[in-house]
Amino acid sequence: MSRTLRRRLHHGDVGGKRTEHLESSGLEGLDEPLLGDYEHDDKRSEGQVLEDLWDDERRKERLHWTMLFSQLITQWMQWLANIVLGSGSLIGRFLPLSSITQNGQSKILQPTLSPLQEERLRNLQQRLGVPFDGSRLEHQDALRQLWKLAYPDRELPSLKSELWKDMGWQGTDPSTDFRGGGYISLENLIFFAKKYPESFRRLLHKQDGTRAEWEYPFAVAGINLSFMLAQMLDLQSGKPSSLAGIRFLDLLQEDEMAFDNLYCVAFQMMDAQWLAKRASYMEFNDVLKSTRTQLERELSLEDVSSIKDLPAYNLLKL
Repeated sequence: MSRTLRRRLHHGDVGGKRTEHLESSGLEGLDEPLLGDYEHDDKRSEGQVLEDLWDDERRKERLHWTMLFSQLITQWMQWLANIVLGSGSLIGRFLPLSSITQNGQSKILQPTLSPLQEERLRNLQQRLGVPFDGSRLEHQDALRQLWKLAYPDRELPSLKSELWKDMGWQGTDPSTDFRGGGYISLENLIFFAKKYPESFRRLLHKQDGTRAEWEYPFAVAGINLSFMLAQMLDLQSGKPSSLAGIRFLDLLQEDEMAFDNLYCVAFQMMDAQWLAKRASYMEFNDVLKSTRTQLERELSLEDVSSIKDLPAYNLLKL
């Protein structure tokens, strides 16, 4: 059965205009032919038809070479970006990263990673994939270690006790508060207490500034920060492609514990934002968003080649 094409109007709105789609159909309901019937057009000479055919061939040939040239240019640009923006490249540190926007998030061409970066990124992603498991002895011991670091002069409570609320856990069982944070959020807190004990102690006891009557819970805030950093740095989607994530890969090249150190900076920065905004418990999410924005801004600075180069690093006390 012979078939042709008919016009079908869809009411989709693209750029404020209705769009027209073509779909294959039988002869039924045919309103008008899509193409003219040249066989019965006595106004066109055979020479004109041949000339049109030659024009079509020349247009096809030009289109072929244009597409080939475009592909070569794209490949060349990708190669050049890998050299200029590649991790460890001296030039890449002094040139701004070219970016595009997808779904409201900044993306850039992914640079080629060094073997060291590949290994450290893989190890970090493995850490991020470990959930907290209250039944594992290793995780139980880590909780006890955190308590001893936080309260060296106090008796160690059982794993389910009202005393855990003093550290900023929401209930008597800290294991119920981890949820999306995973085991790495506990590791982050322990690292913070060991590496920057003075800052850890001051934040735990809320010793800086004029505090709100209803303060943020310290431990749970720490879990939220770990989760926020993993999202901001785009660490769970293979190779990071966000602007902050690409810059973080350079920091990871210099410091295997860059994520943990950045976490400490973020915690101190978050508390400074909290005080500046005179925030209370219900405004914690707004403070977290502001912290992320400021951290992304500092990571984008051209002269940042290590965690210690971040302006907010100066807030930390050893």
